[in-house]
Amino acid sequence: GIRRPLGRGGTTGREKKMISVSAVARRAMLGRGAVGPASLGTQAAGLLGRPRRGEAPSPAGLQRRWYTSTDQLKIGIVGTGMVGATAAYAMILQGIGREVVLVDLNTKRTEAEADDLNHAVPFAKPELVTAGGYPDLDGCKVVIVAAGVGQKPGETRQQLLGRNAAVFKKVIPNILQYAPKAVLLIATNPVDVMTHLAARYAAAEGVPASRVLGSGTCLDSARFSYLLGRHLGVDSNYVHGYVVGEHGDSEVLLWSLVTIGSVPLDDFCQARQIVLDDAIKKDIDTKVRRAAYNIIDGKGSTYYGVGAALAAIVKAIINNEKSVLTICAPMANIAGVQNTTVAMPFLVGGHGVVANLPLSLEGDELAQLQASAKLIKDAIASVDELEAEQAHNK
Repeated sequence: GIRRPLGRGGTTGREKKMISVSAVARRAMLGRGAVGPASLGTQAAGLLGRPRRGEAPSPAGLQRRWYTSTDQLKIGIVGTGMVGATAAYAMILQGIGREVVLVDLNTKRTEAEADDLNHAVPFAKPELVTAGGYPDLDGCKVVIVAAGVGQKPGETRQQLLGRNAAVFKKVIPNILQYAPKAVLLIATNPVDVMTHLAARYAAAEGVPASRVLGSGTCLDSARFSYLLGRHLGVDSNYVHGYVVGEHGDSEVLLWSLVTIGSVPLDDFCQARQIVLDDAIKKDIDTKVRRAAYNIIDGKGSTYYGVGAALAAIVKAIINNEKSVLTICAPMANIAGVQNTTVAMPFLVGGHGVVANLPLSLEGDELAQLQASAKLIKDAIASVDELEAEQAHNK
């Protein structure tokens, strides 16, 4: 039985041990979320928990047993810098998932982030944020990978890529050891190259490429819709515009495919008598393409926008939404460039990438996409060359 009702005040250590299945129903009635008959079994399983592959559970695991309703609502974040922590915050505010596990080499910071995020929960949606290790990723539906190293003074892009590739060679297998069924969502930059490498390392663990995707140009597409919506006087949710290719300088804004609701952009401007000439388009293009540079120049880094983008992608996976998002994923052929990874509109669901959506491009847009895909392929080749050189020197 329960000594006293389970409210927002929590329980004592002795009372936690005494929680029974009946407490789940009581917890639901007291505002911690509706629980139907079908979900009581999964909640009970969560209370009982499972042993950690031969090792004692961490405090994060113990907490999960009396709080989490189902592993399908569990999300991991590896790398808890500003991007990882902000993604967690965005998910809490929107009620995405029910448990978030933070993993980072800097355990002191991770524990502090978990505390700070948990203090936001009473103002948002029921969620549990814990600081843990790789074993605590057991049962995660999605794991965001935001781990990586920063560029050193005088370091080339190839050298930085090589060091981040070395990080991923360790991180990806460690994640999949404990969360073998998770969808991996890559946020580390340069995200196109890192997603390609993550898919390669995941494949060595038996994970299909469809379960590895990167944030791609989701943020860039949002910037495009926002800026164009401001000019047109339309809510950005109804401005449907894609940015494809590299998440970076070579990205391509697809003006030819923009619709406002279901109305082609040119038709909308004509009907509303709105001027959208080449000069205005160039200004919007520059602001989208240079957005990160301007933000970094002003405050050192970007994290709100990408954090919200990551939350949206996780939501699409957790809820099996079949959403159309401009994520990046490995492709056999894109604009004539073989075996590379760039952002395109993909259908995203519960198991990751469902399908890529074909685009009817021609002229300058097709040429720009081809150039962008070639740039990423060359960057991947440079990492391969560096790894081969390092292996030879050993």
